[in-house]
Amino acid sequence: MKELLRTNDPVLLSLVLARLEAEAIPAVVLDTHMSVLEGSAGAIPRRLMVAEDGFSRARKILEDVEASGDEAGA
Repeated sequence: MKELLRTNDPVLLSLVLARLEAEAIPAVVLDTHMSVLEGSAGAIPRRLMVAEDGFSRARKILEDVEASGDEAGA
């Protein structure tokens, strides 16, 4: 597994996950429950991991999302 994204933005994370799922690229989110330990301060970002064989396709999807401004609700 390789780290594709590290973020505190749940909207961006959700959007990228949905796009990866639509392209049948397996992904897993790490550190989701760390906010419980830190008091929900959002100091520990979540990590989105994908398999190495799908990483280049996943990276392209992330770049497309960032370029379109979708993560900002545009």
